[in-house]
Amino acid sequence: MRPLDPVTSRQRVAYGLAFFVVFVALWSWATFGGHVSKVFLANPLTMVLEGYDLLAKQGFAYDIGMTIWRVVGGFALAALIAVPLGVLMGAYKPVEAFLEPFVSFARYLPASAFIPLLILWAGIGELQKLLVIFIGSVFQIILMIAVTVGTTRRDLVEAAYTLGASDRGVIRRVLLPSSAPEIAEILRLVLGWAWTYVIVAELIGSSSGIGHMITDSQALLNTGQIIFGIIVIGLIGLLSDFMFKAFNAWLFPWRLA
Repeated sequence: MRPLDPVTSRQRVAYGLAFFVVFVALWSWATFGGHVSKVFLANPLTMVLEGYDLLAKQGFAYDIGMTIWRVVGGFALAALIAVPLGVLMGAYKPVEAFLEPFVSFARYLPASAFIPLLILWAGIGELQKLLVIFIGSVFQIILMIAVTVGTTRRDLVEAAYTLGASDRGVIRRVLLPSSAPEIAEILRLVLGWAWTYVIVAELIGSSSGIGHMITDSQALLNTGQIIFGIIVIGLIGLLSDFMFKAFNAWLFPWRLA
């Protein structure tokens, strides 16, 4: 290995799979070998059997669907509001000066701290869970997009004005095309954070979802089901991340040029 030397796509896949093989091997050694009590950590075989029981007999597929719906709904609502605000903040410095202090303040507030208030305001239904994800995502997206748009090359902006572009034309023809690939990457990253917020939302006052299943399994000391739920979250997140990457590469081919 040499610093910054690239690897082929085949090598990248091989290295990624190798890590999971090593991880499962260490997990098996610790559990099957009796080094860790099964009360605290189920072995891989038990986890698989418990996962099959959840899917085949306990309707866990419905819980997975509900969690995915909450993540997508809350994240889409946050992106719908955050992207235009972030672009405005990045393009217009007075807007940035007006909004940035509040956005910078709000993005440090943990979404979980709002759960008691959101239960009072929206009850324990779906709106409350969507709002937890919304609050946890929207301020992060706004600020990151504002920074991205605000760092657009100044020479491109000046060239557009020289050629007779209006303010709206500069935003539409320069700022947005230049920042769009990075905005898409920001959305991909924050989508991963949204998964942490949905589990927190489902741990309290929920009758469905992966987080609800994990809470029930904790009460029964069923670590096999807990681990299976965590792995399902990771697999869905990994799949959505790959899909987001592929879509971004297709949508913005000039970024790879």
